Amino acid sequence: MLFDSLSTTSFISLIIILLRRLSDKKTGDGLSQAKVSVQGVSKSFQTKEGTTIDALQNVSFDVFEKEFVCVVGPNGCGKTTLLRIMAGLDKPSSGRVLIDGEEAKAGKAGLIFQEFSLFPWRTVIGNVKFGLEVQGFEESESLKVAQRYVDLVGLSKFAQAYPHELSEGMKQKVAIARALATNPPVLLLDEPFAFLDAQTRNLMQEEFLRTWEREKKTVVFVTHNVDEATYLADRVVVLTARPGRVKAVKEVEFERPRSRTSQLFVKKREEILNLVQEEVGQA
Repeated sequence: MLFDSLSTTSFISLIIILLRRLSDKKTGDGLSQAKVSVQGVSKSFQTKEGTTIDALQNVSFDVFEKEFVCVVGPNGCGKTTLLRIMAGLDKPSSGRVLIDGEEAKAGKAGLIFQEFSLFPWRTVIGNVKFGLEVQGFEESESLKVAQRYVDLVGLSKFAQAYPHELSEGMKQKVAIARALATNPPVLLLDEPFAFLDAQTRNLMQEEFLRTWEREKKTVVFVTHNVDEATYLADRVVVLTARPGRVKAVKEVEFERPRSRTSQLFVKKREEILNLVQEEVGQA
């Protein structure tokens, strides 16, 4: 039984999380309101040879206010395509994505790719305030807001440094600060730590969680790394091999900060990993 397998502390933590999750999802009329709603999304491409490739097929799931959701699956299952559709950069062949009840469009969500895409001629503070300038903020206000997010990600001492003077992890912090500075309702990340070494990646996960705890943004985070998903997410969406469909949605039921060596963590990671590995042979 559940009571036999959990310690009293773990059981209490589980109850707290469930109550908090229910509280976050309630609207005034008592119904759940999705911050992001992916509704029957399918996407097909035509190759130069005229062959049709089905990347996604009838993908549906919701992401709630302040929730951290990771999307995992085998190579080629359409994770990045799905994120681009959520960002409004690509159109689905069928279905739709709603953010705050409106069709997703470019600029609605903050987007962070694997590549840092920093302007090499701009300083850290200059890169972070770029989006604010595009939005028409006055210089004094854009500097004030940008400085806040530079401080938030721990780069205060490097505000006047240029990208070539930064480590890879620091560059990704700049990208995160730039995305947050425009105050998007949703933050979308496509394997932002994929090219970092294992130690730096773990540190960046911890740093990003601290930032998320302060900002409480709604996050959709694509990753190949099941350990990363288990460490970060409230829920994990597992996609099948191409065409990507929702194979399962798994709750990560235990409180943060999480220990990667705890029995609960290892069990949950193995559960999600088994679901992904079932699809790897089909990819």
